[in-house]
Amino acid sequence: MSGDTCLTTTLCPAVGPKPKTCSFKVGSLGNKYVRLNVGGSLYYTTVQVLTRHDTMLKAMFSGRMEVLTDKEGWILIDRCGKHFGTILNYLRDDTIALPKHRQEIKELMAEAKYYLIQGLVDMCQAALQDKKDLYEPVCNIPIITSPKEEERLIESSMKPVVKLLYNRSNNKYSYTSNSDDNLLKNIELFDKLSLRFNGRVLFIKDVIGDEICCWSFYGQGRKLAEVCCTSIVYATEKKQTKVEFPEARIYEETLNVLLYETPRVPDNSLLEATSRSRSQASHSEDDDGFELRDRVRRIHVKRYSTYDDRQLGHHVG
Repeated sequence: MSGDTCLTTTLCPAVGPKPKTCSFKVGSLGNKYVRLNVGGSLYYTTVQVLTRHDTMLKAMFSGRMEVLTDKEGWILIDRCGKHFGTILNYLRDDTIALPKHRQEIKELMAEAKYYLIQGLVDMCQAALQDKKDLYEPVCNIPIITSPKEEERLIESSMKPVVKLLYNRSNNKYSYTSNSDDNLLKNIELFDKLSLRFNGRVLFIKDVIGDEICCWSFYGQGRKLAEVCCTSIVYATEKKQTKVEFPEARIYEETLNVLLYETPRVPDNSLLEATSRSRSQASHSEDDDGFELRDRVRRIHVKRYSTYDDRQLGHHVG
């Protein structure tokens, strides 16, 4: 071993008699090695390294604070020793290679804060911010894997919920000419709404449900409305599945669920925007507010697919 760069990280059980206190003076030890037991991890370094920066370690090893030692002379520091080697490397070189994972960077930053090493704290904070900007998505869309998972997501969400179910495998007929295009339009609208209302509404996808294309809207844990976009139509001698794109209706119901944001207080501007009729807006202010809320409640109805089971060849007179 030579210099002040030698370091070992073996584990040592916390056994032995009660530690004793002692003081260290920079002038007396100089570059001599000192032995550190940091939470069971053992390190060799010099007082010169420990007192190089104005940190808690400098206060401990410059005589301003008393330190604990065990019977074998190891200086005891009651902290986790996992990142102490990185701490020493920073004190030696003023720079280090930070861990790759966010959790480890957070752990290192906690130790740096404890030892009052501000430069290392700043490095960790900058790295965490960079990782957040690079790797954390702006918008997360859960995909349901089971009915129980869907139930838990909706019940635990503090936000309103909009769910799009699309599952082409549920269809046993051919599609009409515009159905494929309309299915894509529904998916594209879902993506646009999820970006527009990100942070205000929880958007989830369902690819295992029983419908082909269906929107569901939830507020405060209960289902408020459903817009089913499929129906069965007759063409020549066979049934066909028709997928529709009721864009205005979907926008309307999405605005309606915003009324159930926390805090759960009705938003009069949204109530007015989502009301279908404005012809009755000439009433008094109190009556107007009551009627708007009543109208919103009425439009929260389930919309189901209508299947035409008429016999082939049947004509309407």
